[in-house]
Order: sequence, then C-alpha cells, then structure tokens
Amino acid sequence: MEIRCDNCKARLNIADDKIPPGQRITITCPKCKEKLTLEAPAPDKATGPDPDTGPGYAAEASPSEFYEEGTKLALVAEHGPENKEKTEQSLEDVGYKCISAENTGQAISKIRFNKLDLVILSDHFDGINLEQSPIRQYLNHISMSIRRKMFVVLVGDHFNTMDQIMAFTMSANLVINRRDMDKLGGILKNAILDNENFYRVFMETLTELGKA
Repeated sequence: MEIRCDNCKARLNIADDKIPPGQRITITCPKCKEKLTLEAPAPDKATGPDPDTGPGYAAEASPSEFYEEGTKLALVAEHGPENKEKTEQSLEDVGYKCISAENTGQAISKIRFNKLDLVILSDHFDGINLEQSPIRQYLNHISMSIRRKMFVVLVGDHFNTMDQIMAFTMSANLVINRRDMDKLGGILKNAILDNENFYRVFMETLTELGKA
C-alpha cells in the first residue's frame, strides 16, 4: 500500500499485511511525526490462507515499522553482537537502513511484514546452521514475485565468497566467507549490479517471447 502524509506530503510504502484486515491503526510519519490513520478492508471470507506465509512457521508479532518511500531496507540476522554491529555499519555506509532480529521468529516476521531489499543471514544465527535454518526455508517458500525483489546473502566460514554455484544450491543471491565481511560494501555493489543485469536480460527475453 502506498500512502501520502497529509501534513508533509511524504510518500510511504507499507506492506499490506502490516494492517490487520478490517481494522484501523494509527501510525507516525517518519518524516514529520504527524499521526496518520489507516484502515484495511475486511477480508473476503472466500479467500484462502496467505500463500506467502509458508508452511507452518511461527512468526512473532511484528511492531509497526514504517519507512519513507525510497528507503533501502536490509534485515540483518547475524551471529554474535560484534558481527551484527560490523555488518550493520557496513550496510549503512552503502545506503541501507538496517533492521535487526534477535531470533528466528523475529526474522521471519520482519521478512513477512516489511518490503526488504536485502536479507543477510549468518550461519549459526539463533544457534541454527544454514542448512536447517527456518529462515532459509521461509524465503524458499514465498512467491517469486516477492523473492525476486530481495537480495539474499548467506554468510559462513565454509563458503568461498561469490561462489555462484554454492549460492544457487543454497537458493541465495550471494554467499560470503566470514573473513571477507570487512569488504561487504564493495562485494555487495558488484553482486547486486550483476543480479540486476541478469534480471534485465531475463525480463527482456520474456518480453520477446510474449511471456512478460
């Protein structure tokens, strides 16, 4: 949902799932702090379960977080406070607004209720290795139209940085070895540019085939 603040005219993007169906909520404009009232239509009784929720994940309730249009949002699910602080600083240096999660339930909730540009998931976050991570499983079950807009980065000691085969195997856009995280900003810029070029060619090809 896109709304405009009546006071300062700032444009805000809010995920539809942030507003409970049939309910009215009040939010604060992040730019001018004016109070805004939003209301979502009541759900259609014939509508089935949310296809983007995934199979049986227990996401924690997410507090209302709203960001001005154009804000690049990154979710950081890092192992250890020192790694988290360094990662968030690197992302902020290249223009991202970071939101963090303390556990798996919070991470899944924040993925579901925010329009994220970037997700960074570390091996052993919340004590779980990447192969068994419910966060990875959740990302693999959301619709492609949503997943395609997220750039997913997996971090682990066993990866070779920018190993495309491993990234494909893990259903991620990029894998990074922990020792290379001090170069995160530069690695991200190159990888995201490559990803954008790939999808540009992909969409042009679909258009030519009449499937876009």
